[in-house]
Order: sequence, then structure tokens, then C-alpha cells
Amino acid sequence: MLKTFVLFVLTALAEIVGCYLPWLWLREGRSAWLLVPAAASLALFAWLLTLHPAAAGRVYAAYGGVYVSVALAWLWLVDGVRPTAWDVAGVGITLCGMALIAWAPRTS
Repeated sequence: MLKTFVLFVLTALAEIVGCYLPWLWLREGRSAWLLVPAAASLALFAWLLTLHPAAAGRVYAAYGGVYVSVALAWLWLVDGVRPTAWDVAGVGITLCGMALIAWAPRTS
């Protein structure tokens, strides 16, 4: 269970970095060379998703909960914007949904 969660966090970080670097280029006027590591990060993101043992659709759905959590941590640590109580509540609800999807008993 911990291995799966850590893999989800690494996957989320790869996706966020892969999207954040083009954002820096387009919105902040940074170098277009940021697109090179952005593309590599998005390729890493796609590869990391293949390491999960569950069906792809279930992995993507469960991954969404962790992505929301990591994105709000990014908001705080990188963007310098402290999440609100509503943000934290939303993360809690999202993680509960993720847990239901990821760890529900399966019949097959």
C-alpha cells in the first residue's frame, strides 16, 4: 500500500513538473528550452503510470486523488500560496474517494 502511494506521488510530481515548465515559458517569459525537460517529465509520468498493477482506468481514477494532494502541496511549496481550509477539506474528500477506488474488495 505504501509503495503504491509513493508511486502515485512520484507520478503526480512528474506530471506537475511536465506542465509547470511550459507554464513558466508561456506565462513568465522563461526560456523555451524548458520544454525539453517538460517533455521528459511527461514521458516519465506516462511510464510511471504503467508500473501500477491495477487496470488502467482504476489507476487513473485513484491517481487523481493523490494528484490533487500533490498539486496543493506544490501550490504552497513552489507558488508560495498557503492552501485554505477548503483546499484541505477537498483533499481529504478526494483522498477518501481515491482510497475507495484503490483498495475496495474485488470479486475477480
